[in-house]
Amino acid sequence: MENEKILALQKIATEIRLGIVEAVFNAKSGHPGGALSSADILACLYFSELNVDVNNPKDENRDRFVMSKGHSCPGLYSALALKGYFPATELKSFRHTGALLQGHPDMKAISGVDMSAGSLGQGFSCACGMALAAKLNGKDYRTYALVGDGESQEGQVWEAIMFAAHYKLDNLCLIIDNNGLQIDGRVSDVMNTMPYESKLEAFGWNVITIDGHNIEEILDAFKKAKRVKGKPTAIVAKTVKGKGVSFMEDQASWHGKAPNEEQYNQAMAELTAYKNSLGGNN
Repeated sequence: MENEKILALQKIATEIRLGIVEAVFNAKSGHPGGALSSADILACLYFSELNVDVNNPKDENRDRFVMSKGHSCPGLYSALALKGYFPATELKSFRHTGALLQGHPDMKAISGVDMSAGSLGQGFSCACGMALAAKLNGKDYRTYALVGDGESQEGQVWEAIMFAAHYKLDNLCLIIDNNGLQIDGRVSDVMNTMPYESKLEAFGWNVITIDGHNIEEILDAFKKAKRVKGKPTAIVAKTVKGKGVSFMEDQASWHGKAPNEEQYNQAMAELTAYKNSLGGNN
């Protein structure tokens, strides 16, 4: 059964990637690289980990998820569509004037979005507030936040990291999409934030490092995070920017660029072939 679950989540992650490419291609703009790198994490969150109800999206006892690197929202939108929060057809109008799905998540407009994001670092700070609110209100829900490499250069992120440790927010899980690239190139060249592990531990965090494309490791990390008491947990997920599309992988140039028609067709063909290779019902 466990193998079946992993296979199902791999297929969902591939569907999320297909939705990302569809959305960005139709918008003729957007950020595919970091969305593709986080697809496996999003699949595990929305189809295994999070306690959420599509029919009651504002349930006060639901788990919260904040896509702090808001420009990677095509991945979030694709996951929410697959989960059933809104029709998948909305992905084709991504970033169009008047459309539901704009270039950054909007909690007031989009069902399933817990926090508007765009200014890097602010989403994670809000996630810390959500986790503290749960503590103060005696609630059991957990809060998860996804932060990017480039975003981690923001001082606000480290203030929030300090805040979460001070208040012993063991109901908070930070996930760092550690693909090593940002809009201007390699993080190590622009403003090195690594190693994350020793820095986070120095701030009083529990840290787990994983392969962010390995479903089993992602699920296991979430389980371990839940068992830790008295301190927040950070999952450093080693990923590949543009994962799943050969010509986008590990290329900073695909941080914020849409594929042309030829590239779109190649990307969709590669992802579809991979999905079919997983077997079972597609």
